[in-house]
Formats: sequence, C-alpha cells, structure tokens
Amino acid sequence: MVAGAPARPSELVRDFVNTLEADTGQDELTSAAALASWLREHGLTTAHSATEADLRAAVALREGLRAALRAHHAGAEAPASAGLDQLMADYPLLLSLRSGTPELQPAGSGVQAGLGRIVAAVAASHADGSWPRLKVCAESTCEWAFVDTSRNQSRSWCSMSVCGNRAKIKAYRTRQRRSAAAGPEA
Repeated sequence: MVAGAPARPSELVRDFVNTLEADTGQDELTSAAALASWLREHGLTTAHSATEADLRAAVALREGLRAALRAHHAGAEAPASAGLDQLMADYPLLLSLRSGTPELQPAGSGVQAGLGRIVAAVAASHADGSWPRLKVCAESTCEWAFVDTSRNQSRSWCSMSVCGNRAKIKAYRTRQRRSAAAGPEA
C-alpha cells in the first residue's frame, strides 16, 4: 500500500463504507475528482484523476460492501452475493511475496489499483479474523460501519449513546402504545 493507508484491513473497509453518511446523505464521493482524492488521502493510489465510470463502480462497491456488513449481525439474512462478487471481480488481484508474507496486490494501476486494495482488504480482514466483526449500525437511518470489538461480537449500534438509545426509546414507545391499545386488564 501507499503511505497513509489504515493500519488494519478492516479499518480500510470501514472507512470506505463510511464515505456515505446514510442519516445525513453526506457523501465524500460526489465526483470523480473526489474519489481520486479520497483514494490518495487513504494511501491507496497516487492517481490524480478518476473517471465517472470509476466513480459509479466505487459507489456500487461501497453499497455492496454495506449490504454484506448488514449480514454480520446475529440472525441477519445474508444478501445475495452475486452482485458484490461481480463488482469485486472487476479488480483482479495477484498474490505477492514482496513483503515477505503472502499478500494480495491489485493487478491494475491508478484508481483501479486503489479500489483493488479495498477488495484485497476484504480478503485480508477475513484472514485476520476481523471480517465478521465489521458491521453497519442496526439503526436503519444510520448504517454507519464499525468494527465490533465486543468479546461476544454482539454489538448492534455504532454508538450506544446515540443509535442504541434511539432504538431502545423507539422499542419502549412501541410497547407503551401496544399496552395502551390493549386497554386496562380486567
């Protein structure tokens, strides 16, 4: 990787998925130039330009990864992976021993290589055991990606104090409405 890349592969995948804040709609990948800039800032490429096709592919890859991370919650149904598999197939990887240990490296260059490094990070996070710990917030309006560091991998929300609290208040109010609708017990 180029200097400046996140230390752990799971952090790179998390950061890429978090280029879109679902709750506010704020997107860091608003243009081809913004994509090239994000990839450079994260040490994934030295390319200074990207195409609109690169941008569309990056957004599709990001949303495919977000869908895959949703399935990492207990009891969640795994999404059909054919679409994500096809997206990742567009970024061929080569096995390299340059660093002394086997490592997947992108076969392409430029933006293609930068996105390939994200695909390689998926495989590396699986290899280091962090892939199932990568999740998106269970709060449907949030979907912020995070690495679940809890011992039993049961964390559901990006933040207990914000999204977790919202979800618990929502569940409480739903129970109160049901109780009120049922009326007093005789």
